[in-house]
Amino acid sequence: MLSNPSIHSKLPNVGTTIFTIMSSLANEYKAINLGQGFPDYPMNAELVELVNKAMKDGYNQYTHMCGLPALRERIAEKIEGLYTTKVDPETEITITPGGTYAIYTALTTVLQPGDEVIVFEPAYDSYIPNIEINGGVPVLIPLVHPEYRSDSYRIDWDLVRQKISPKTKLIMLNTPHNPTGAVLGAEDIKQLQHIVAGTDIFVLSDEVYEHLIFDNRKHESVLRYADLYQRSFVCFSFGKVYDCTGWKMGYCVAPPALMKEFRKVHQFNAFSCSTPVQYALAEFLPRKENYLQLGVFLQKKRDHFLGLMKQTRFEPLPSYGSYFQLYSYAAISDENEKDFAIRVTKECGVAGIPVSAFYKNGNDNKVLRFCFSKKEATLEEAAMRLKKL
Repeated sequence: MLSNPSIHSKLPNVGTTIFTIMSSLANEYKAINLGQGFPDYPMNAELVELVNKAMKDGYNQYTHMCGLPALRERIAEKIEGLYTTKVDPETEITITPGGTYAIYTALTTVLQPGDEVIVFEPAYDSYIPNIEINGGVPVLIPLVHPEYRSDSYRIDWDLVRQKISPKTKLIMLNTPHNPTGAVLGAEDIKQLQHIVAGTDIFVLSDEVYEHLIFDNRKHESVLRYADLYQRSFVCFSFGKVYDCTGWKMGYCVAPPALMKEFRKVHQFNAFSCSTPVQYALAEFLPRKENYLQLGVFLQKKRDHFLGLMKQTRFEPLPSYGSYFQLYSYAAISDENEKDFAIRVTKECGVAGIPVSAFYKNGNDNKVLRFCFSKKEATLEEAAMRLKKL
C-alpha cells in the first residue's frame, strides 16, 4: 500500500495572511476594502501606453538578469539627484519582481542558520517568515507606542543596544514605516551609525514608500550615508511610486561585494523581470515630477480622510508617510483587534487590518490600519459607514 509523503513545514506557525482573510471578507460582505495597500484610482495613462508600445515594438523576451541596463542607469541618476550618492548601475543595482522579493533575496544572501536579525514591531508581515525560512532568529523589539495623539511610533535605541549580541547579523529598517506611518529622523540615523560602527552587522533598509512622505519631512535614506550604505541592502518598489502594485516591480541597491552575492541568489530564482515594463519605466523615470509630487498628492488624501474620520469615534495616530494611518478604537470597544476588524467589516462594510497581525505574538493595542490611497468618494463612503459604530 502506497502512502503519501508528508511535508515537514519550514513555516509551521504560518497560515493564511490577514490581508487575504480581510480581503476575502470584504468581497463576501461587499465592504469597502481599506485593508490592503493599493490605489483604487487609475495609474498614469502615459506609462500604460509606454508598456503597450514596448510590447508592440517586440521587447517581449528575456532582458539582462540584473535588469535592463537603461533602467538601471536611470535609477542611478535618480539616486544621485535625490541622495547625492553615486552608485554604479552595472554593479550596484538589480531589478527585482517587487520590493518584497528584494527583501527576501537580501535576507537569503546573508543569513546562516542561527544568525539573529533585529526586527522592529509592528513589522511588515513578510519579515519574520523570511528570516525564519532562512534559518535565522528574529530578535523582536517593539516600537514605543505613542502616549499622546501628537506622538508617533519610535525606536528605543537603548533597547537595541541591549539586544545586540555576537550572533546579530542584520538590522531591518522600514521608513516610511508600514503599518504605522512613522518616519526615521536624523537622530535615528546617528544612533544606528553608532551601533553598527566597527561591527560586522548588515543593514536591510525597506524604503518602498520613499516618496510617500508628508508634512515636509525628509526621507532619511540609508543611501545618503556612505558608512551605512557600505553594509546595506536598500529595497524599493515601482508599484508604490506609480500606482501599479500588481506589476510587482522593484529593485535593490547594494555595494558591489554585497550585490555580487545577491545576484547569485537572484539568478536561480526569478532570473529576470518583465521586459516591456522595464523599457517603459526606463523612458518614464526621468519625468521627475511624477514621483516628486507624490507626497503632496497622498498627503491630501490623508488629510481628507482625517477630516472625514472626525465624525467617528476613532482616534487617529500620526502618519508621516506610506499609504496608511492607524486609528485607535479604544473609545469604542474592548474587543481584540481581529474580532473588532471582522465585526466592522460585517456590520459597517469597511475592511481594515488589525495591527496585532504585525506582531509575532499578536500585541493588542486596540488599533486598526486603514489605507487612504483611495478615491475621495471611496474614503467619504467609508467614513460615513464607520459613523455607525
